[in-house]
Amino acid sequence: MVSRATRFAFPGDVPLLTWSAEGLIILKAFAARGQGWVDIEGIIFRQTGALDWTYVDQQITPLAALKDEPEILTGLARRREEFER
Repeated sequence: MVSRATRFAFPGDVPLLTWSAEGLIILKAFAARGQGWVDIEGIIFRQTGALDWTYVDQQITPLAALKDEPEILTGLARRREEFER
């Protein structure tokens, strides 16, 4: 995920390394917290058509297995179906 991060220049020429939308989805889905799911819904809605779902699936599937929480995958799939335009 770090290799997919990009630099963003904030006012005052303050550079900041920011996660990709896919990276945020992966991190928030792995945490599986209430507000994180709301954030994921917003990301999916705003980035519809631009998200690399293959990458997301490749990264989140083994993480969900590591936590033994398959509901992460079903929750993400449900939100993708619901919030992609």
